[in-house]
Amino acid sequence: MAKAVKVLMLVENNPAPDDYRVWAEATTLRKQGFQVSIICPKGETEYQESHVCIDDIHVYRYRLLTGSGKISYIVEYSIALLLTFWLSLKVFFRHGFDVIHSANPPDIFFLIGCFYKLLGKKYIFDQHDPAPEMFHVIYGNGKNLLYRFLLFFEYCSYRSADLVITSNVSQKEFAMKRGHCRPEKVIVVRNGPALQKLQRARTTQIEPALKGGREYLLAYVGVINIQDGVENALYALDELVHKRGRQDVSLVLMGGGDYLPVLYKLAHELQLEEYINFTGWTAYEDVLRYLAVADVGIIPDPRNGLSEYCTMLKTMEYMGMGKAIVAFDLAETRYSAGEAALYAMPNRTEDLASKIEVLLDDEKLRLTLGAIGRKRVEQELCWDLTQQNLLLAYQKLFPQAFGDTFQEAGSVLDRAIEIHR
Repeated sequence: MAKAVKVLMLVENNPAPDDYRVWAEATTLRKQGFQVSIICPKGETEYQESHVCIDDIHVYRYRLLTGSGKISYIVEYSIALLLTFWLSLKVFFRHGFDVIHSANPPDIFFLIGCFYKLLGKKYIFDQHDPAPEMFHVIYGNGKNLLYRFLLFFEYCSYRSADLVITSNVSQKEFAMKRGHCRPEKVIVVRNGPALQKLQRARTTQIEPALKGGREYLLAYVGVINIQDGVENALYALDELVHKRGRQDVSLVLMGGGDYLPVLYKLAHELQLEEYINFTGWTAYEDVLRYLAVADVGIIPDPRNGLSEYCTMLKTMEYMGMGKAIVAFDLAETRYSAGEAALYAMPNRTEDLASKIEVLLDDEKLRLTLGAIGRKRVEQELCWDLTQQNLLLAYQKLFPQAFGDTFQEAGSVLDRAIEIHR
């Protein structure tokens, strides 16, 4: 019997198991028979254990020093790099590993990967988001020295990796153009909810009281940072309520982030407090409760040099719940949502409001788009299907861990995804 492959996953910006993509990948590999360990930060209030074993996955956590501003990020990432390396030594001697699988941002773990490559280990770079574009959106100031450093770190991550995983084809193109990676070195593994979650969603009870006494409810779920453009949802709501006289609609914002205080202030300035429910980060069961009663899912991410290259998990969450979507017309958003959404002109909040109003006034259209979205997730975008490309990636590095049947099926799936894109 072949020896089990041992995987060490590195993530800096979220604790496990809270990071959905990292945990989905880890559990998929574990079910395939791999031995998996994860190094990640502790949460602010939850996930405080320094070491815990969940579902036979060893999770090692460290206390992360966070802040705001460029200097704070440099300090944060430097400390994270040192603590991650220290814990990697602990995992190396306690459990061992054959491959390091690092998630970004940041793009600095190639330094750890290169160290262990000297010892014969493999290194996988899993690009969740393009870090240079992310920091450019956050800090602006043109393509400055920091941006060029980030491009260099990204290039080093691409070049040092034995295999690159991206969340969509736009990022695969970055890997080929900016990292000069061969197409066969880059595997697209898309985000998507598990079918089990969709089955739970179908049994969620409808609670009209969650609409706050109004006829229609708009919903947003996800991170609320400056790059996410959630203020566009507030401006669209202001257009509907105060300029078009619609007091029949409210908005629930489920999530948190650095930009949340700005939205509190903006809601007050726009006199929208009675129309908005800020839940903060809430349990997944509560997310399902609100989405079950919501009429429209909002994707307010603007065209900003980053969002057009990102795959939004919230898109698939709305679709999985059978909700019609309104979004700005961005390439990867359009690929994910397809015909399940109405698309507004990028960054035009008046048009965003107009598309929302079209759906509010047409129940048949809402139901039609919602049904299209649910079918697309179930048949193409759910994790149960997209995880096959993750296994295909590992099959490329460790063919001895897989049989011939999976190799043939995985290759067919990979070609089908690329042709469809």
